[in-house]
Amino acid sequence: LIITALLQNSFQNMADKGDKKEKATKGGRGVKKAGKSTSRSAKAGLQFPVGRIASLLKKGRYASRIGAGAPVYLAAVLEYMCAEILELAGNAARDNKKTRVIPRHIQLAIRNDEELNKLLSNVTIASGGVLPNIHQVLLPKKSDKGGKGEKGSASQEV
Repeated sequence: LIITALLQNSFQNMADKGDKKEKATKGGRGVKKAGKSTSRSAKAGLQFPVGRIASLLKKGRYASRIGAGAPVYLAAVLEYMCAEILELAGNAARDNKKTRVIPRHIQLAIRNDEELNKLLSNVTIASGGVLPNIHQVLLPKKSDKGGKGEKGSASQEV
């Protein structure tokens, strides 16, 4: 839902910017020419490079033809996924009292999030480590009574 809302917003921004025409000059000789061209990423309101993704889609021969909206959609999805992972990794870094995000923080962020863990279940992150986990069977049993000299207690008093 969030991804589709983000993408619809991006496509709406592109449509709005494409519909705007420059005002005619004073003499009525047509439309003013723009000084600088705007990138497709800027039109879509994205940080990820739409043009590069388009060329990679064409170069990869995933299909014989690639539509104009496909690289925009893919760039928006990739940007959203990166933002989500980096936000969680930043929180993990802050929890560990660090200012830089390292692969360990990315690993903790992904494995502690249910949906990301399912998506990236077969991914190995270099220098990521594992989640801290001790099986319940291995933990010492808690005694019900705290009395001294109790039979079978873990106390070492004589």
